[in-house]
Amino acid sequence: MKKTRRDFLKSAGALTAGAFFIPNLISSSPANRLNVAVIGVGGQGRANWSRLINQKDPLWNENIVALCDVDVNRAAAGFKAMPDARRFKDFRVMFDRMHKEIDAVMVCTPDHVHFPAAMAAMELGKHVIVEKPLAHNVWQLRTLRKAASHYKVVTQLANQGHATNGIRQVKEWYEAGILGNVTEVIAWFDGPAFGKGMYFDKPESFPPPEQPVPEYLDWDLWLGPAAYRPYNRVYTPLTWRGWFDFGNGEMGDWCCHTLDAPFWSLDLGMPNVAECEFKTPVPDTGFVSDQAIIRWDFPARGNKVPVTMRWYEGGLKPDNRPEWNLEKMPGSGMIMVGDKHCLMTGGRPNNPKILLPEKEWAEFQKNLPAQTIPRTFEENPQREWVDAIKNNRVPGSNFDYSAGLVEMALIGVLAQRFNTRIEYDAANMKVSNHPELDVYIKEPVRKGWEYGENLWKR
Repeated sequence: MKKTRRDFLKSAGALTAGAFFIPNLISSSPANRLNVAVIGVGGQGRANWSRLINQKDPLWNENIVALCDVDVNRAAAGFKAMPDARRFKDFRVMFDRMHKEIDAVMVCTPDHVHFPAAMAAMELGKHVIVEKPLAHNVWQLRTLRKAASHYKVVTQLANQGHATNGIRQVKEWYEAGILGNVTEVIAWFDGPAFGKGMYFDKPESFPPPEQPVPEYLDWDLWLGPAAYRPYNRVYTPLTWRGWFDFGNGEMGDWCCHTLDAPFWSLDLGMPNVAECEFKTPVPDTGFVSDQAIIRWDFPARGNKVPVTMRWYEGGLKPDNRPEWNLEKMPGSGMIMVGDKHCLMTGGRPNNPKILLPEKEWAEFQKNLPAQTIPRTFEENPQREWVDAIKNNRVPGSNFDYSAGLVEMALIGVLAQRFNTRIEYDAANMKVSNHPELDVYIKEPVRKGWEYGENLWKR
């Protein structure tokens, strides 16, 4: 007999650190379909919401009832594809007018708007999925985590790698003792790549000169909670990631892929220290550098030994080691260094490999360690999220887990931005050796964009 959404199903949270909670039941839409609102319609937004429609299985064909975007040009293809969905520029107006018609919300905006959009949805009891890297600062991450529990909604970070077989293999192989004690994690990525049409672009001067705002863009709404500045094309649509007021650089973009497997498998938690070991000069601390090397120091965790983790970006790579059995280092990747064996993935954790000579690796694949972690919808966190809403499950990259992953990375981003050593007091959300940087742990916001303060008073 088919289970209904009211059945208590075992949580896939054997995958997560969070406690199980029963989410709000969905509204009585036809065929048990969710009514979904999308904030951020073009680009990565469409990559998210398109996974909920046009599925051959009608049980996975949700209702897109509202589309919200501040850039009419960017959203045009989505508006055309979903002609029956109501259109908005301001998600606050959308919720005011349609909150009774919405079950769940996808947040696919630039990083600096993730938090207010997700909080506005959760305060209304809506389930949320948010694009990486979830939020823009540590306080926002902690608040989203509290809100998910308080409002009893199903949450998910849309990092595809956490829904893969590969990341589960990394954890299973580590827990089976294949790697031994892991003392070092090394990750590298070949971006950021700068240029017109790329995700990163440099202005002709700092600060960029004011330019006329295109008629298709609501610049004030695009800025959202961030302090006002004059418009320049270098900020949007794609190149906001290079500006720390809006994005979190290359590491903020890719940490949720490349660092997910070691963070989860090793139960890393928060670092004591994050330090920028190298970065190329940049004329403005608000803009990402061409290259950087960041190191985190993690203390022992129970019977797990301390770990040092390094991130190389901008084409920098670690030195190849003979014991890795690699002819050359790939463009992007991650290696967990154990005292028995080493494990490597690419920029995403999809296809892990134990770094053995080829014959030994072939033999290893014939007798893999047992699968101990439930599998889910491969590389489809959106469908995993919908399944969790309908069946009272907890998806793997829920906020209780993913907020920690991103917090670890954002402490590294802070060290990179100010080219310094961060001694992090995680319990109190403080930079103990640079108290002047605490303002970046909880950034000020413009009037009308304040969310979440009430949760800290409860």
